[in-house]
Amino acid sequence: MTYSFPILSFTVFMPLLGMIVVLLINREKHDAIRWVSTAFSFLTLVLSLVVLKDYDWTTSAMQFTETFSWIPAINAQYFLGVDGISVPMLVLTGLLSLVSMVISFNITKRVKEYFAFFLLLECGMMGVFAALDFFLFYVFWEIMLVPMYFLIGIWGGPRREYAAIKFFLYTLFGSLFMMVAILVLYFTSDPHTLNMLELTQLGPSFSHGIQVFAFAFFFIAFAIKVPVWPFHTWLPDAHVEAPTAISIILAGVLLKMGTYGMLRVSWPMLPAGIKYFSLPIALLGIIAIIYGALVSMAQKDLKKLVAYSSVSHMGYCMLALAAYGSVTALTGCMFQMVSHGLITGALFLLVGVLYDRAHTREIAAFGGLANKLPVFTALMTLFAMASLGLPGMSGFVSEFMIFVGSFSTYPILVGIAVLGVVLTAGYILRMIQKVFLGEFDIAKWGGLTEINLREILCVAPLAVMTIFIGVYPKPLTDLMRATLENLIVLMAR
Repeated sequence: MTYSFPILSFTVFMPLLGMIVVLLINREKHDAIRWVSTAFSFLTLVLSLVVLKDYDWTTSAMQFTETFSWIPAINAQYFLGVDGISVPMLVLTGLLSLVSMVISFNITKRVKEYFAFFLLLECGMMGVFAALDFFLFYVFWEIMLVPMYFLIGIWGGPRREYAAIKFFLYTLFGSLFMMVAILVLYFTSDPHTLNMLELTQLGPSFSHGIQVFAFAFFFIAFAIKVPVWPFHTWLPDAHVEAPTAISIILAGVLLKMGTYGMLRVSWPMLPAGIKYFSLPIALLGIIAIIYGALVSMAQKDLKKLVAYSSVSHMGYCMLALAAYGSVTALTGCMFQMVSHGLITGALFLLVGVLYDRAHTREIAAFGGLANKLPVFTALMTLFAMASLGLPGMSGFVSEFMIFVGSFSTYPILVGIAVLGVVLTAGYILRMIQKVFLGEFDIAKWGGLTEINLREILCVAPLAVMTIFIGVYPKPLTDLMRATLENLIVLMAR
């Protein structure tokens, strides 16, 4: 579908326009900066919802495409378009960015710079999910690095500089591998092209060695972002030190860029590569599931517990991606990307709400909070149950589809992966028991205040979406079906 109105360009660059407006506002006018930033983020979400509303679910073809020659010397194009795997990610990014913007109203340090960086970050994230030219894709991929580095390094916790530098170096290291893989495909194609759709069609014509080499390099770049074990060590540091809103974006959107890159680039473009590496990828997924859950069980810090649970939950995506011949497994992977974004984003938000009041995240410091904060307890328990895969929640649907879709390919590994669900229940229920049940220390926590209306309004849409797609997953699965079926055809070549 081609629009006469360049809706994708507006969706991608609306936050950048917002950043420019924010930079023109007097730095002392904090409320104006906050509300202008939120308005532009809201407009971005509205535009992504318009794309969702007008998207034709019945075809796998790219829609709302915009293209023109950008750098003729290297045949780079300004090429945007969306399909059934990018539309859900655009909407998720728009929603979580708006939620993060509103939850950031309590930021008082260098407010102007904070919201300007945040809007630049949102522009980069939107661009990654809409770009269909490798040069453009790489530009957006790298754009995100700079604001994220400063958002962690300036507004983070006590070890913020260490966490920011570690995040930056890991991601930059992965980007170099991506650059090499892009150059290999560019010079192997004839005529040389950076068009991702053209390269997807040409992919099987590349030699087996080229496909395996490029696939391995792309995989390292995307695996660092997911993050796949053993590339995961930047994640807990970044999460623990990042401000609440940045933790939401990290877990909800940035981790998904790794799996999105696999589905968009390496899996359909290099079918020989996924056939060659499928078993090692499945094994890495299993290690992440079990390792992430066991390390979560040992955590004493609430935020670290949620961070390591992300390593475990993204491991399910890797298992599904390894079962590349099953539309059910790939649907489960996409479903897990959306579901995990909603659930873990909400968990980080709620941990941040508690930290703002108690100034500690130590699990052992609390106890009996349900007596003092019943609304907060109800919301935290809701998302904790969604995280452990309780039926009726989105987490259950995604994990069940992954198990069903992957079983015929890896029955033994799926049997091991199911243990991850049991381990997740263990650390989630232990956390609920230690923090919310038992004796309440009124002398220590008597002054705690309940979650306020602004915070409830932030978490409410995430709760509604988590329950809605958990009870009625059909709209989301229908949105992705045609694209994922086409993806399997491309991988079977």
